[in-house]
Amino acid sequence: MHKILISGFGDWAGSSANPAEAVAKALDGKTVTQATINTVIAPSIFAEMIDAVTKEIDRISPDIVIMLGEFNGRSMLTVERLAQNLIDATRYDMGDEVGSRPQGKEIVSGGPVAYRATLPIRAMVKAMRRAGIPSDISDTAGTFGCNLLMYGVLHYIAQRKLHIRAGWIHLPSLPATAALEANIGMPSMSLETQVEGLKAAIAAIVQHEKDIDEPIRSQWQL
Repeated sequence: MHKILISGFGDWAGSSANPAEAVAKALDGKTVTQATINTVIAPSIFAEMIDAVTKEIDRISPDIVIMLGEFNGRSMLTVERLAQNLIDATRYDMGDEVGSRPQGKEIVSGGPVAYRATLPIRAMVKAMRRAGIPSDISDTAGTFGCNLLMYGVLHYIAQRKLHIRAGWIHLPSLPATAALEANIGMPSMSLETQVEGLKAAIAAIVQHEKDIDEPIRSQWQL
């Protein structure tokens, strides 16, 4: 039996219905493809989010960590390939819940330029597409809180040589967000569809210790 930790975020950075929290809570305590799921909602504070998730890693000792975040404007579940050692919040004209707005800063001083996700990202996308869930590989997690947390967790795992596979899935906005007058035309996806996508991705992670070596046709090329 595998043990999975899923992290999400609450409402912040302009989001009033964050799918990362909703999807994480929908899966909390569930068993999917012989994998038990625990969840943690990370604080929306740059200086605290990495510690909050790594403390849960220490407490739970999962085999797999899947981090979730909203990326409004994306129409698919996008599985991130890379996390870079950079936070540049001012390019988004946003800060965290306490107003921190770092610009052009390393997440870990002197740390590696980037980390690759250690989840089978090709197999995950293939599985989600087979399940009828729009999905793709992404090569940019941005330079805001999502990239910060992804990099921080991968760095923590690497430094301690933990036998944990980890990575990030970005989620589209929920219909309630896209229905706001300020967001008319924004892509969205229902909570139920996003949860089914996570279940398919989890099944692929459990099945594939190593990623498949097959082409993944992409429209998202970022």
